[in-house]
Amino acid sequence: MRLGGGQGFYGDGHRPVDDLLAAGVDYLICEALAELTLAILQKDRQRDEALGYTRDLPLYLQQAMPYVLDGRTRFITNAGGINPVAAGRAVVGAARSLGVSGVKVATVVGDDVRGRASELSLPDGALFANAYLGARPIVEALDAGAQVVITGRVADASLFLAPLIHAFGWAWDDYDSLAAGVVVGHLLECSGQVTGGNYSGRWWENPDPMRIAFPIATVDNDGSAVISKPPNTGGMVTFDTVREQLLYEVHDPSRYFSPDVVADFTSLSLEDLGEDRVRVSGTCAADPPTTDTYKGLVCTPAGYAGEARLVYPWPDAEAKARAGLAFLRKRAEENGVPVEEWREEYFGVNAFGGSTVDRDFEPPEVIGRLAWRTADKESAGRVAGEVGVLGLSGPPTISGMGRGGGARPSQLLAVEPFYVDKKLVDDQVRVEVEEV
Repeated sequence: MRLGGGQGFYGDGHRPVDDLLAAGVDYLICEALAELTLAILQKDRQRDEALGYTRDLPLYLQQAMPYVLDGRTRFITNAGGINPVAAGRAVVGAARSLGVSGVKVATVVGDDVRGRASELSLPDGALFANAYLGARPIVEALDAGAQVVITGRVADASLFLAPLIHAFGWAWDDYDSLAAGVVVGHLLECSGQVTGGNYSGRWWENPDPMRIAFPIATVDNDGSAVISKPPNTGGMVTFDTVREQLLYEVHDPSRYFSPDVVADFTSLSLEDLGEDRVRVSGTCAADPPTTDTYKGLVCTPAGYAGEARLVYPWPDAEAKARAGLAFLRKRAEENGVPVEEWREEYFGVNAFGGSTVDRDFEPPEVIGRLAWRTADKESAGRVAGEVGVLGLSGPPTISGMGRGGGARPSQLLAVEPFYVDKKLVDDQVRVEVEEV
């Protein structure tokens, strides 16, 4: 069984998907969601209730559809975001407009738990509240013959686990196999990261950085897998790139929680086979292997943010930047702007975790960044309104950077995790299958 990791986030490059499809994958799996992504999609939905899913979904579907139609590939994605119903309708509508027929599209719904807010003690005014579903509803969709599966907030690795359960017939209590599938999913969920992208080692040895490679996992029915990439592409698959992705976003490697199983990453073995192939085998489940809860994410309004970025060159770059930001803060105080939180950073001096320059060395340029939070949009805008005064009346040689010199305030959304009983969520999950 060959799985292709076709997306790692909303906005990822889609050109490498062509190489995956040409190389031959049984499933193209696009993982589109993160906590930040859900907040972005919420802002879309506030503007238009028909939105709330990733708007690059049609690009991936257009690439995959010829392979779906001839039976070579099935397509799975959580690009439905916080509005999978609308996403499913959009996919069906797009297929019909292209004259496509004979394709079964499944939509997984039920991760939205706002209707259970009182039972879950969720905050008032929640804009969205979603549970991270597992592989089970996707397996149900595949068992029903779906060739395209659109979901909402399904956990990243579960997208990849589902087709393995469907293909190999793994039982839901075959925890070691499920754990092995979760490892495969975790390795592929970040697209080009396991194939040498964002690599903290000898990144400059990438043989062709202009032709990004996305990963392929060739999986056996015992859960062992070989991680590789399409031929004649850039990137690299090595022991180091795979182990770096294995530990990415992992708190306790011996207990990696997913909705379907708790995996023990310390049990597995990695073997570099050469020629951009690494074998993963021996994965076991942790003890105990499951939990009674899903992770959830709830979003609430958190006021408005404004920002100013002032660029000053040598000489006295840091001193000028500090004086400029001090002016803005003082003017906000004098004008009675109710700022609830300030944030100052000086890029070129101390913006990344402490002092970044020798204090006896004067940096050639400094970007002074000032951000602030207020309860309302009008107040946030009043601070930025003073930036222009610095052009002729502040420290010399100021320049701006992008829209940061006085950009319009933006709404802030707070996202907080919570736990929800699996039974409460599973009772409302359903799979809708429609044939185009």
